[in-house]
Amino acid sequence: MDERNYLSTWQKYMPVIRLHLKRSLQDEQQFKLNITDFEAAGSKGKSGYTFNINIENGKVTNNISGSAVARDLYELLKADEAVKAILKDKTVKISVGKSFVLSIKTTHLSSYR
Repeated sequence: MDERNYLSTWQKYMPVIRLHLKRSLQDEQQFKLNITDFEAAGSKGKSGYTFNINIENGKVTNNISGSAVARDLYELLKADEAVKAILKDKTVKISVGKSFVLSIKTTHLSSYR
């Protein structure tokens, strides 16, 4: 299993991800990723580069173990202090589809759980 091949690739995107995370508090955000950055980092495996990460209050709630791309992104997100502050008390869905567009949708956690 490929380990941490995509950390440096995601690191390049962190400033724009941080910005879009902040903006996602108002509206869903989307931006195009450069597929060649990821192809250079490693083989895509069975799942390709598509993934969904569901995060509640800073913790992943779905299984991302099959996607090295998703695991490495989450690794950086949880290590970033600014991102951790944004994720607190929020539900965030981050996804990349076949068109290689990263989407970020944020909602506040319900207090009626």
